[in-house]
Amino acid sequence: MVKINELTHYTQQLMQVERFKDYCPNGLQVEGRAEIRKIVTGVTASMALLEAAHEANADLILVHHGYFWRNEDERIIGIKRNRIAFLLKHDLNLVAYHLPLDAHAELGNNVQFGKILGLNAVNYSGETNLVAYGELKTAITLSDFALQVEKFLQRSPLVIGDQEQLVKKVAWCTGAAQGYIESAAALGADVFISGEISEQTTHQALEMGVSYISAGHHATERYGIQALGEHLAEKFDLEHEFLDIKNPV
Repeated sequence: MVKINELTHYTQQLMQVERFKDYCPNGLQVEGRAEIRKIVTGVTASMALLEAAHEANADLILVHHGYFWRNEDERIIGIKRNRIAFLLKHDLNLVAYHLPLDAHAELGNNVQFGKILGLNAVNYSGETNLVAYGELKTAITLSDFALQVEKFLQRSPLVIGDQEQLVKKVAWCTGAAQGYIESAAALGADVFISGEISEQTTHQALEMGVSYISAGHHATERYGIQALGEHLAEKFDLEHEFLDIKNPV
């Protein structure tokens, strides 16, 4: 058992929150009970996750995508009202880490996603070093590499590029990071992997000669939050459970 203030103070330092100009508040977003015995982690603080966490007897819900995003409607109405009311009713803490979780050197989404793919980052680029870069041990075709991504994530990715192209140099950034494709090109990557794709991404990939794999926003960001939850559980001798609320995007 640990006090919520002790846990969040430690995690704020661990995540180096002060380094980032983020789109949302990082850390404790909704305060619940003072003592924590069980952490439930998930990608997004949807109502489905909140309900599942409550059923799992969570004291703290730890997510990558929380609430209070920049430029959103500030009023507590609609689904925001329903979600916050649920948290308050059941005395649940909601803690969220966005960019700090993406970029963390040991527990972050990019590092953990690289491990899933068997890649170790040897270089970084982009804003706050969000774009990771590594190399495969042996060059393989884009088609075969995409099949590996599908196997690891259990999700069919969207692939832009010559299927027979040999790829060895890989850049990646989880989530909605398709805008970093130029950073990937600057790193000399043969292929860039992110979660989502925009209309212009296809043209950029083809014209810059960098193949692009859209592997799913949710699918690519399941791993950092699990690593952080496991770290906190070990640090404070807590119970931890990851709940994967399915999302096709």
